Amino acid sequence: MGINLNTPEVESREQRLGTIISWDGKASKLSDESQAMRRGCNSCRLCDLDGPFSQGRVCSEQMVECQAGNVRGAVLIQHSPVGCATGQVVYSNIYRNGLALRNLPVENMRAISTNLDENDMVFGGVDKLSQSIEDAWERYHPKAIFIATSCATGIIGDDVNSVAEEYTAKLGIQVIPLHCEGFKSNHWSYGFDSTQHGILRQLVKRNPKKQADLVNVINLWGSDVFSPMLGELGLRVNYVVDMATVEELSQLSEAIATVGFCYTLSSYMAAVLEKEFGVPEVKAPQPYGFAGTDAWLREIARVTHREEKAEAYIKKEHERVKPKIEELKKKLKGVKGFVATGSAYAHGLIAVLRELGIDVDGSLVFHHDPVYDSGDERQDSLGFLVENYGEVPSFSVSSRQQYQFYGLLQRVKPDFILIRHNGLAPLASRLGIPAAPLGDEHLAVGYQGMINLGESILDILAHKKYHQDLAEHVKLPYKKWWLKQDPYELVKKVDE
Repeated sequence: MGINLNTPEVESREQRLGTIISWDGKASKLSDESQAMRRGCNSCRLCDLDGPFSQGRVCSEQMVECQAGNVRGAVLIQHSPVGCATGQVVYSNIYRNGLALRNLPVENMRAISTNLDENDMVFGGVDKLSQSIEDAWERYHPKAIFIATSCATGIIGDDVNSVAEEYTAKLGIQVIPLHCEGFKSNHWSYGFDSTQHGILRQLVKRNPKKQADLVNVINLWGSDVFSPMLGELGLRVNYVVDMATVEELSQLSEAIATVGFCYTLSSYMAAVLEKEFGVPEVKAPQPYGFAGTDAWLREIARVTHREEKAEAYIKKEHERVKPKIEELKKKLKGVKGFVATGSAYAHGLIAVLRELGIDVDGSLVFHHDPVYDSGDERQDSLGFLVENYGEVPSFSVSSRQQYQFYGLLQRVKPDFILIRHNGLAPLASRLGIPAAPLGDEHLAVGYQGMINLGESILDILAHKKYHQDLAEHVKLPYKKWWLKQDPYELVKKVDE
């Protein structure tokens, strides 16, 4: 695996993990092909289906916006044209909502664009970057400054690293370059890795004093569900990266373990903390459904030597939630769902739907990592799903391509969809299919998460008539001949 903190850039997931963004088939087939890679078969790398065009993707720089830009006490400088900074509006709003969910002081995201123009593309933008760092220091006196590169700065070759080193010495704080040019990777998860790489290189303490009850939880903006769960084991939570302070990020190396709710997000940081800082990564299924949550808690307990407390908590929660799950299963009998989210997160959500007795014949994931950075079989989230909850007959990988989504839904005709990135939800509504936009990423986590998700699904099904009425009065933007095509027809032709 490509882990090297001596260089300011991290390898892309395509190079490091063999990540793909286009595939179509059964979940079990994708799992089998991925397992061959984990066994070290170099000739078994998965191949992307090569589409003729793309209707749009999320850029890895946007993921740096939503991670480095959401660190409290820091400032993000986007060394880019101003158009790359339009996401600041969205991510500042999400940041404010996340702070409110955690009962933290609500504030705006602190981000600056260097506003590169045509002149800078010819003569370079280093002077603008230096001025932006000066402005950030004068306005905010931050405890750290992140610099996000862009496609533009990658093309003109600005020496961002040297500027960062100069101002680290000059200001007495860490000025951290994050290399996240959009063309470096086909998937946005590279932005997660870029942010985490910069934090690990320059913020995390090299000579930590261990805190015997502190556990790192790598997450996004979701509500605080991990403190109550891990509190039952006598553990404290260090939430990272979003909404963490610079000080909280620096103590990553002081924890006794690292966990995550989604291996797409946590893969790189958790692996580096174990390899370079001696913080064990909890290698277990993700905490979704009974099987996943049980295994996750037991492995945390084993690593932190709290087995008895874990077993008592598991027993108590099973007794509490099982009657409620049975009630939900009766109400949801015969209902069919569809999941359209990021890769590992989708595996967890499908497990919860199956716990609730909901049929899941199809799913769309926005990319697929055949292996995570640890390389450990216990983190094979797709294999765990297939082994414990059965086959998903129509399992597709696609980077949020609208032109494919209609056909994927027509294959299985679900009663509702679960979706994290809402750009696809309006198309489902035009087909009479309500969507549950998962604004709180932690909604389905753990034992209570099964109840939360079941109740949310009942809520959206209660509004199904509205979506059916909508479908009768709107037209799709596609011609009939196109709608009759297999959603991967063009992709397969090009690939052949």
